[in-house]
Amino acid sequence: MSLLLDTNGLVCLADRREPEHLRIRRILETTDESLIVPVTVLPEVDYFISRRVGAASAVALLQDIVDGELRLEQLLPTDLPRCIELMRQYADSNIGFVDASIVAIAERLGVRRILTLDRRHFGIIRPRHCDAFTLLP
Repeated sequence: MSLLLDTNGLVCLADRREPEHLRIRRILETTDESLIVPVTVLPEVDYFISRRVGAASAVALLQDIVDGELRLEQLLPTDLPRCIELMRQYADSNIGFVDASIVAIAERLGVRRILTLDRRHFGIIRPRHCDAFTLLP
């Protein structure tokens, strides 16, 4: 099994002041799932971690990817039509490109679990490959 990591989950992991920090850290330390970081979240993650915690923490996250602790997943050109479809379908809820790309990647890989604090968006999206995502924490 695999777990996709959303921007806010990664930011919360890096920022010890976040209320969900310990829960997220425990989940990631105890799971045997493959931890997947969609490439599309990296600019947001870098921005928020650098701003809130510092550049060294942003670099540490990238090092975790280089070291293989986190798997980086590319967005394929074939994912883009699905991103557009999701953004149009959920336009009233302001589903943006990053969230749409996470869904498209999850569908392509068959991933059902997402580490995210964004229940508002991911809770309403109905993926093609399952009834609903399991959202952690």
